[in-house]
Amino acid sequence: MNKIRVGLVEDDPDWLRGVADYLNGEPDFQLVWTASTGDELREALHQTNNHVDVVLMDIMIQGKPEGIALAEETALTIGARIIMLTSMEEKELILKSFQVGAIDYQLKSNFEQIPAAVRAAYSKQSPISATAAEQLREEFRRLRAMEREFEAKKMGDLITPSELQLLSLIDQGYSQPQIADKLFITLRTVKNHVNHILKKLGLEGSKEAASKLKEMGLLDKEKKLK
Repeated sequence: MNKIRVGLVEDDPDWLRGVADYLNGEPDFQLVWTASTGDELREALHQTNNHVDVVLMDIMIQGKPEGIALAEETALTIGARIIMLTSMEEKELILKSFQVGAIDYQLKSNFEQIPAAVRAAYSKQSPISATAAEQLREEFRRLRAMEREFEAKKMGDLITPSELQLLSLIDQGYSQPQIADKLFITLRTVKNHVNHILKKLGLEGSKEAASKLKEMGLLDKEKKLK
């Protein structure tokens, strides 16, 4: 039986010894090397007889998240699949780990799940632990909310208060003649305003423009100002 060749990077000697013993107890694993520092890792990576399939990488080395840079270096050097290990649930570190090539993220407190994660990584299933997946979903939601806020601000800067008022009336179902009567302006002025708005927004219809601004919450803001 071909064994899964594993490398382990961990700067805590007690934890390194414990994980090493745990991995060595798995019949289908071969712990090829361990490293506690970046220099030890690089030495292991450049020895041709030290090829590994999966690397367990502690994200915190000597109190700093050096594991992220070492994970990128490892991925570029030997192309092994990398699983990050940490005692923290930190969104920013999770994202950075995936950005540099890690394929999974395991909490040290869930050490009993490590063997299964190693086997899944070796079989190219590219797993994402439940903890990492939830953190990623939360971060994507945050980024999407920021993107929507940016789009709304950009749109709000394009539209004047009077144009916003006009679009609000369109959204409420007023026709252009009714809007002209309500705002005490000519129908031609209403049409000119509408055409100007559509040109600025790159849209084809006034109802589409009103709907777009309503989705962004801009028409609600206009109503609050009344």
